[in-house]
Amino acid sequence: MGAAVAAFAIAVTATGCGGDSASPSEGGKSKPSVAPDRVEPVNAKTKPEYPVTVESADGSRVTIASGERIVPLTGSLNEIVFSLGLGEQVVARDVTATFEEAKDLPVVTRGHDVSAESVLSLRPTVVLAETVSGPAESIQQIRDAGIPLVVVKTAKELADVGTRIEAVAKTLGVPAAGTELKERTETRLATVQKDIPQPAEGKKPRVAFLYLRGTASVYLLGGSESGAASLLEAAGAVDAGKESGLKKDFTAITSEALAKAAPDAILVMSKGLDSVGGIDGLIKIPGVAQTPAGMDRRVVSIPDGVLLNYGPRTDQVLKSLVDQLYANGA
Repeated sequence: MGAAVAAFAIAVTATGCGGDSASPSEGGKSKPSVAPDRVEPVNAKTKPEYPVTVESADGSRVTIASGERIVPLTGSLNEIVFSLGLGEQVVARDVTATFEEAKDLPVVTRGHDVSAESVLSLRPTVVLAETVSGPAESIQQIRDAGIPLVVVKTAKELADVGTRIEAVAKTLGVPAAGTELKERTETRLATVQKDIPQPAEGKKPRVAFLYLRGTASVYLLGGSESGAASLLEAAGAVDAGKESGLKKDFTAITSEALAKAAPDAILVMSKGLDSVGGIDGLIKIPGVAQTPAGMDRRVVSIPDGVLLNYGPRTDQVLKSLVDQLYANGA
């Protein structure tokens, strides 16, 4: 896979590409319920306390004097800030922050393409970025303008959910709200996991995560670093790409790679599935029809904007994944 394609895939999958609704597995019997595209703020009414000095994930120490005008540079960070009850202080969003409360805010990032000029024009008092945010020149331009910018480590697994929430809450002077949101999120995730059906004959379903962008002819199979493994394992499944020995984040889909992965089901982002013409188009990708998942037309579709966010709504993602994956009693 070329470097440009790899960078494109990593950037887009890290925060997703929109906020459409989940669709059911075709092999299932029932359509999973889909929660409204809204966030749920915590009950804590703690007044932010400033100044705050924090350690940024890039090694710098940053002092924040005010959270009056907050600019989160990814959809996931937008979601955390709103869930902490600080939505009224947010003045911009990433294109992937499509939930209802944020949809009318100006867009200053598109797939990690940060516009420093757009950010600075909004006179932010603090900017929240991720380790994948860029280009580096834009990040430095914001800092050179004297704006406090804190980098939060990009999430790759469920274990990152709580630490990210705490990092954002501490940066914004509301650690108590962060503790409440972390505990609420972890409790809800545990509740979903308690209701996961036991697999037939003790065999866990093998699920391959495919990244699809038909309009750009990008067809990739997720490996151990794709970010999906933790979510699949939490759902009682096996990441087929990881299990088949794929060490990288993504590799180009080939008939041989799919045959080795031998997935019982395929996980896709909803817009990715739409981009190839739905399940009918997916089956036409070389090698897919020959897998157990392709033969059963067993596909799990999750909205792009939340699938790999690993944030306050990950319990909803996990529930949708479980509902679709086990819809036919498998």
